Amino acid sequence: MAKINQVILIVLDSVGVGDAPDADKYGDVGSNTIGNIAKAVGGLNMPNMASLGLGYLGEFKGIPKIEKLTGAFGRLTEVSAGKDTTTGHWELSGVSLKDPFPLFPKGFPSDFISAFEKRINRGTIGNYAASGTAIIDQLGAEHLATGKVIVYTSGDSVFQIAAHDEVIPLKQLYEICEIAREMLTGDLAVGRVIARPFVGKVGSFKRTEHRKDFSLVPPRETILDKVKKAGLMSAGVGKIEDIFANRGLTDSNHTGNNHDGVDGTIRFIQTRKRGFIFTNLVDFDSLYGHRNDPKGYANALEEFDRRLPQIIATMSDDDVLMLTADHGNDPTTSSTDHSRERVPLLIAGKRIKSGVNIGTRKTFADVAATIAKMLNVEDTGEGEEFVSLMLINT
Repeated sequence: MAKINQVILIVLDSVGVGDAPDADKYGDVGSNTIGNIAKAVGGLNMPNMASLGLGYLGEFKGIPKIEKLTGAFGRLTEVSAGKDTTTGHWELSGVSLKDPFPLFPKGFPSDFISAFEKRINRGTIGNYAASGTAIIDQLGAEHLATGKVIVYTSGDSVFQIAAHDEVIPLKQLYEICEIAREMLTGDLAVGRVIARPFVGKVGSFKRTEHRKDFSLVPPRETILDKVKKAGLMSAGVGKIEDIFANRGLTDSNHTGNNHDGVDGTIRFIQTRKRGFIFTNLVDFDSLYGHRNDPKGYANALEEFDRRLPQIIATMSDDDVLMLTADHGNDPTTSSTDHSRERVPLLIAGKRIKSGVNIGTRKTFADVAATIAKMLNVEDTGEGEEFVSLMLINT
């Protein structure tokens, strides 16, 4: 196989395509993020992703099944237990989980909260499952008056800490989160502790882009570790460094939104360094999925689609681009949580066979196995590579 220079994996956070075989176990039967958004807004205009084969992954109003495609397409099925960011990204990187991260739908144990308050020398309020925007509206005034931090969770395995910038400066909020991460072990070992800073006045609070995730360390080496050990560039864009606890990366650009994430990805492509670029574009999930905003989600999808040609034009002839997701988050359902869905896989590059359907893959880890094959590095031992299906001159 002729040498591939860069593999660029962009995770469109929460952009699911429905049809997970075990959706019933998660209460997500009928969830279909792209399909239901398309219906809700009267159709999506995404010609560039359609040209890679998106229309063949489901019935999405406005996205046609184009006869002459410019890329390869398929779907990925998650095998890990769970439907959160950490689980999805880890499986994409070649590390699946048999046991789910713990959930706390009724809040965290009172003895833990008491111990946490003593460690941070500050009281807490909240400690229940809630939407992040709703809880700062509910408890923001009390937080401003008392200085107590807002703690909450969701349908995911998370311990979230919200604080106003004028009450708890960002650096201090991060330190509080690090204490929580240190304490949340054993049966309390949630996938992520998340800092949720916000600004504004009562009645008009707004979360900032300085969110930071404090994840568990992956239990085994990921494709990032394998690429780095081989002496190649292993670059993370967006919250990748958080999701992987800063492990396995040679370079990182912690961008705050989709636009900056695309710019950061392009800058790494322009280095022409051989290796792997792993990008997370978070806005789909954080700004629109969790807020049940199909119109905003649709606009974000179309905006990314308009930028896709710029990404592809920046690539060299020996680069490969993969677009996928880590889970779903259907904004048309009553839930504000992630949804268990299959996710798309769209592949572009001069070396990619056009119009090839790589099928519905059995695990997200097939992506990691394929990256390892293309870059000629050790794989993680999980997944089945599909290089010969999609690559010219293999």
